[in-house]
Amino acid sequence: MLGRVLSIAGSDSGGGAGIQADIKAVTMLGGFAMTAVTAVTVQNTLGVSAIHDIPVGIIRAQMKAVLDDLGADVIKTGMLATSEIIEAVAEELGSRDPIPLIVDPVMIAKGGASLLMDDAVDAMKQLLIPMSLLVTPNIPEAERLTGRVIRDLEDQKAAADALLGLGCEAVLLKGGHMASEMIFDVLATDDSIEVMMSPRIETRHTHGTGCTLASAIAALYAQGVPLRDAVEMARDYVHEAIKTAPGFGAGHGPLNFLAGIDEEEDLLPN
Repeated sequence: MLGRVLSIAGSDSGGGAGIQADIKAVTMLGGFAMTAVTAVTVQNTLGVSAIHDIPVGIIRAQMKAVLDDLGADVIKTGMLATSEIIEAVAEELGSRDPIPLIVDPVMIAKGGASLLMDDAVDAMKQLLIPMSLLVTPNIPEAERLTGRVIRDLEDQKAAADALLGLGCEAVLLKGGHMASEMIFDVLATDDSIEVMMSPRIETRHTHGTGCTLASAIAALYAQGVPLRDAVEMARDYVHEAIKTAPGFGAGHGPLNFLAGIDEEEDLLPN
């Protein structure tokens, strides 16, 4: 099954995150990637130096063009930047039969540039998260969405539960920003809470990990893999992609999107 994934996100000229990472991850994991570009960023591994938002009407027109013709099995959002963009995306999705939605609440670039306006946080909480299958915040994003301070694993679990209260079906609260030898990611639903662990890889080549993870989950889920299994498989893919990063750039370098393709134990779904 060639699962169709529509990514609604910003463009990264460096190719490591955003729309470019989404296309690569979805393709490598066996899906068919489509896009609605929300912003054009001028960036490389050293950071973001300029951002040009795409007009809201063009963003919505891209969504309509794709969904009216090709359709989608999963929709994944990344950089949405403003409340106006979030409102337009939510309105377009709300006007159609429901399609599973994975929300990566992108707020800050790896180099520190802000990618979400302050007033857009409320729009995301009120409009987009309640219609989502899965929300995938990192710790700073979860703190901003919940108003909680997250210092340890128990705080992660409590914040994940608070995010469920916004109306989404599941939360994957990523723990990469926590100072520890192991990385703890919390997958929470109304029925269960699971901690997924992996050893930390000491490297500066982690640009686009959030985009890649959310897109990998979307690609797998679009092919019929159950959500919990899709999360586990996507985590394995990203871990290997970090481990085998090509070493490009002088700053936060990109991942190896070909990770696992030549491994004896194939990471792709059967």
